[in-house]
Amino acid sequence: MIFNKIKKLHKNLVKKNKTLFLAESCTGGYFAKLLTDLPGSSVYFIGSIVCYSNEIKKNVLSVPEKTLAELGAVSKQTAKKMIEGLKKISNTDFQIAITGIAGPGGWTSEKPIGTVFIAVGWDKGIEIKHFVFKGNRQAVRKKTIIKAVDMLLTLLNSDVPLKSSS
Repeated sequence: MIFNKIKKLHKNLVKKNKTLFLAESCTGGYFAKLLTDLPGSSVYFIGSIVCYSNEIKKNVLSVPEKTLAELGAVSKQTAKKMIEGLKKISNTDFQIAITGIAGPGGWTSEKPIGTVFIAVGWDKGIEIKHFVFKGNRQAVRKKTIIKAVDMLLTLLNSDVPLKSSS
């Protein structure tokens, strides 16, 4: 299923001549790998920052230290700041930022394994969604990418662009 979703996104981005830049935390570059497995992805795929550590989130994507300290790396606010950072360092039509807990460690009672925030940015705003996926590490990562692709496909195929939920 994940490969069919990636192929559909690939076709849509090529057809609509749109570009994409990623910031991946819990997916660790897996999303970028899936995109670049398809020939011709260089037409739309600009790159990905694997921001697994808070240091990279802070120093490359400009996520404020205060946000990371008070709300954590896995939060709506961190996902929003990651998108804002991507917008500052790229000139792409769309940006996707992913932060979450794939497990088996790193969870708390407030943020169990499978807690993920996905943010999609575009010229009109930012859409951020919170999910709690079930399954092992690999399942959480795959489900995260599938949802991120679905969010972007909704934007790409919408007659009226989504309004910002940021």
